[in-house]
Amino acid sequence: MPHLEHLPEIKRVYLVGICGTAMASLAGMLQQRGYEVGGSDEHVYPPMSTYLESLRIPVLEGYTREHLESFRPDLVVIGNAAPRTNPEAVATLEMDLPYTSMPEAIRELFITGKHSIVVAGTHGKTTTTSLMAWVLEAAGRDPSMVVGGIPLNFNQNFKLGDGPDFVIEGDEYNTAFFDKGPKFLHYAANTLIVNNIEFDHADIYADLDAIIEAFRKGVQQVASGDTIIANGDDENVALLRNDTRATWITFGSNREHTISFTDAEFTPEATTFTARWEGKDWFRFRTTLSGKHNVVNALAVIATARLRGLSAEDIQRGLETFSGIKRRMELRGVERGVTIIDDFAHHPTAIATTLNGARRRYPGRRLWALFEPRSISSVRKEFESGYIDAFHEADRVVIGPIFHRGRYETTYGLDKMMSVPAIVGDTDRQYRRDCSASRSRSEAGRRCARHVVGGLRRHTREDSRAVAGRLTARADQRRSQPGYSNQ
Repeated sequence: MPHLEHLPEIKRVYLVGICGTAMASLAGMLQQRGYEVGGSDEHVYPPMSTYLESLRIPVLEGYTREHLESFRPDLVVIGNAAPRTNPEAVATLEMDLPYTSMPEAIRELFITGKHSIVVAGTHGKTTTTSLMAWVLEAAGRDPSMVVGGIPLNFNQNFKLGDGPDFVIEGDEYNTAFFDKGPKFLHYAANTLIVNNIEFDHADIYADLDAIIEAFRKGVQQVASGDTIIANGDDENVALLRNDTRATWITFGSNREHTISFTDAEFTPEATTFTARWEGKDWFRFRTTLSGKHNVVNALAVIATARLRGLSAEDIQRGLETFSGIKRRMELRGVERGVTIIDDFAHHPTAIATTLNGARRRYPGRRLWALFEPRSISSVRKEFESGYIDAFHEADRVVIGPIFHRGRYETTYGLDKMMSVPAIVGDTDRQYRRDCSASRSRSEAGRRCARHVVGGLRRHTREDSRAVAGRLTARADQRRSQPGYSNQ
């Protein structure tokens, strides 16, 4: 049976790699729609194992032909983590079973018949997707959505609504072993938001030009009667303007854009700004998000919502009640005046904007940045100078050990991997920041706690510290929390 792009009548669906964040979401969606669902994965552990268990979706450990023979699926969905040599991928082909990719399954089974709002770009996808879905929800539009994080307003990363809109995060990572194109090409966007384009995912993209070409294919797919909401401040996004037939709407800080902002004010409680539409002041919005980058994210949502028929008051209701996303500037707690923030940032640009947002939200407080280079793409040699520039917003920096060092050395070679000592030394020299490396997560946590607690003995509560980063004193505890991901 060949790879199917258009799916037949099916009742039993088997997912290869079911514990991936998006694959687990698809499993939940399928079950909610009445399909019988099962799947397999390796090294199954919380939160996805317990999430699927709560849905009573069976998860088989490891990959074997016998799993498929016993489940007898009408359709196999093969996740992008499964290579062609995966035993169940091999068995699917040998047994002549119908198979497809996760993005294609979502499009065919859930997006078809809806207005597809796809949020793409190197940075800000999860925040923008979550905010977009919540603005529509708060306005009573009952949207469907799939997002690569856990929006706190929904407390899960998918929702199937009865409204006309389907909001989905458009990942640029590859689709499957039989389809190396980005996932966002499969979501049939009626409204495509392009936040920004920068070099990332060096394991699958050779250079920036390759990434731009992937996005070019995305904008070329959008039909003439549909809309692209493009970041006009991003020069790489602007390169795509002549490649589209769709209506091109721009957002950003420049007043020449379709929608822009002025008079932004940042406080510990909220961010307020005036949105301008086609050169005229339109409405003063208030959002719970912090940082200039989140004002820009909000503009993309506001523009889309306006074009979907929402009033300024409808949009404001969503912006001011948005609770955020797990591991995106997530407040984990306050202890003795020390504020702990957890963020997923793993690219120099994302780290810089996260720290800038923390600086604006907590003015006058000392800012510690604890960073764990965890993903494969985050430790590329090309990012060294970017990290040095990114960390200058912090007062003190602690960099944890490279998580996949052995795997990286085997696949790419140590000469392609960034040097933590080089980053530490150059951050000290160039920006006069106290930057150090740690040998483990626990050591980093102890070092931070020792200095912070010691400092609290010498300073008042008002002089306490804010800590932002991917690595905290609670790093080991996070592994069992919903929304945790190795990637």
